[in-house]
Amino acid sequence: QVQLVESGGGLVQAGGSLGLSCAASGSFFSINRMGWYRQAPGEQRELVAAITSGGSTNYAESVKGRFTISRDNAKNTVYLQMNSLKPEDTAVYYCNADLRIYRGLQEYWGKGTLVTVSS
Repeated sequence: QVQLVESGGGLVQAGGSLGLSCAASGSFFSINRMGWYRQAPGEQRELVAAITSGGSTNYAESVKGRFTISRDNAKNTVYLQMNSLKPEDTAVYYCNADLRIYRGLQEYWGKGTLVTVSS
């Protein structure tokens, strides 16, 4: 079974920093795009940042300049460094990845990790 396991969520004060990581494990051939999404209470899930296997990135406008996505292909891990956090960044953050398995490209989601930013 392929799994995406997030870690690093928690409580932080506004203006602080937090780092998230997500590791893929199980049986797969390769990982294409990896990304982070978030969902605040009562809101729809939204893309925060994504990174291709080649390292190209894209970010939500609301986090540009504050968040940085990166990946370590050797460790099958994607990271999200969050700086200058704001209360509106409070949400459950989900890891997402497109993995190539025996039957083709398959999308996977992590279970989510809660980030709470206090004012």
